[in-house]
Amino acid sequence: MSNFQWIWQYVKTNRNKLWVAVIFFLISTALILINPYVMGQIVDQVIDGHQDNLLIPLLLLMIGVTVVRTITRYIYQLIFEQTGQNALFDLREDMYRKLQELDFDFFNHTRVGDIMTRMTGDTDAIRHFISWVSYQVLECVFYFVVSIIVMMTISWQLTLALVAVTPLIFILTRLMAKAQHPVFFQIRQSFSRLNSMVEENISGNRVVKAFVREDFEIKKFNEHNEDYKQRNMDAANVSKTYLPWQDGTANSLSVIALIFGGYLVIKGQMTLGDLVVFNGYLWMLNQPMRMSGWLINDVERFSASCVKIRQMLAAKPSIEVQLGQKPLRVQGKIVFDHVSFNFSDDPEHPVLSDVSFAAQAGQTVGIIGETGSGKTTLVNLIGRFYDPTSGTVMIDDKNAREYPIRQLRDNIAMVMQDVFLFSNTISDNISFGRPDLDSEYVESVARVADADNFIMKMPNGYDTIVGERGVGLSGGQKQRISLARALAKDPSILILDDTTSAVDMETETKIQHELDGLTTKRTTFIIANRISSVRDADLILLLEKGHVVESGTHEELMAKQGKYYEVFQKQLGLEKGEQVGTTE
Repeated sequence: MSNFQWIWQYVKTNRNKLWVAVIFFLISTALILINPYVMGQIVDQVIDGHQDNLLIPLLLLMIGVTVVRTITRYIYQLIFEQTGQNALFDLREDMYRKLQELDFDFFNHTRVGDIMTRMTGDTDAIRHFISWVSYQVLECVFYFVVSIIVMMTISWQLTLALVAVTPLIFILTRLMAKAQHPVFFQIRQSFSRLNSMVEENISGNRVVKAFVREDFEIKKFNEHNEDYKQRNMDAANVSKTYLPWQDGTANSLSVIALIFGGYLVIKGQMTLGDLVVFNGYLWMLNQPMRMSGWLINDVERFSASCVKIRQMLAAKPSIEVQLGQKPLRVQGKIVFDHVSFNFSDDPEHPVLSDVSFAAQAGQTVGIIGETGSGKTTLVNLIGRFYDPTSGTVMIDDKNAREYPIRQLRDNIAMVMQDVFLFSNTISDNISFGRPDLDSEYVESVARVADADNFIMKMPNGYDTIVGERGVGLSGGQKQRISLARALAKDPSILILDDTTSAVDMETETKIQHELDGLTTKRTTFIIANRISSVRDADLILLLEKGHVVESGTHEELMAKQGKYYEVFQKQLGLEKGEQVGTTE
């Protein structure tokens, strides 16, 4: 399917309006033929024929034609603009819907700046094509064809002399299009890189300032900016090479018309009025030739933008999302049966290898291990953010792959390691998973997460709007709001990924005490670096390089005096030879 056929899918919903626009377009372009003819009549009949009584009616006719043509042209331009805006609305909606369907794998390999470029610059290039380029092309084709037909009726000799020049214009246009095609793809790629760099710098502005790296970031921006400028200069150089020749050849038509047309008038083969009429239509032949280069630039921009947008719309999530299933409630029994996982682009380095364990509904599972040991990836398999490369994840004795993905995730709440809060009120952030919650329930889960006290001290309490990504809140405050958000969902499976890393020990103890009464109703996974966060768990998994090297309760693992025992000693700051009771 060509880009033009593809974009028609978004335009055709407005086809009734487009038919109206075409009618007004035909009226407008037909009217444009009248005034040059009237000018010729003024020369032949009023000036040469001395029929002065015809002057006023002919001038009024020209004025009336101009007014009607202006109105009809305004109407069809407005309709084309409305069509472009409507198509842009539908296209952006489809793109945003597609972003919601795509999974972690897509976002792991696609830059935010590239996505933003597709949502803004690329879509606007398509709107510009629909709203302006499309009818400009129609006008140019109509003008070119009609002008030749009409001019042939006036003087076929002079018309052929002008048409003989046009092949050179089309050759130059073809060469320009071929040269511009790769250049506009490079411009688009450079703009994407520039967007990504700026987005990353804005998000990380505090890190930049903390490390006094403003000058370095400015230098990096200038390099990207210079590259973007150079790509645009490349496009300008292509235009510089071809457009002067196109314009020069198009302008030569006026010279040919004056010289050869004047010769035909002198020879008596044309009247002076005919030459005036001919010159009045000449711009209709000249304009398409002069516009061809600029329209080719816009068409190439449109094509480059279509390629990127169509790639995103054609992207398939590695885990298909099924829609329309009835709500379901799982109990929360989780079994990993010889599960291994590696990312699709790095099959040689498994993140998890032969992981097996079982957690009964309502139990608490603690997961500890060094950074990069696969803790977060393990819990991501439960919510099917990824599927295992091999082995099986069972939920309530049923393969997780058999669950409709959205219904499964509706039973799971996660407090992620990278805490994200929306630029909204604290209350709306907490009730994000269940927007229908009343304020009393929101406040009750905030108390469990030990967030109520600091929230009530804020200017507008629960109605306080937090900044983008929770800016203005401390790490611990964001973690506690994120925890409250997860609890408010009332899930069957609760996943806490390093949830209390940013709070002090006293606050952590208080939160754990509050959670103890809640987690008995749901299966809970706690990822932590501190053993104190998981020591009361029903099952503790110690991960090392994707392998479960030890598993059991705290007492069982301490009795083994293996790696878990060593970690416990280090965290207590004990000497290597000092003994620790297993019941502690």
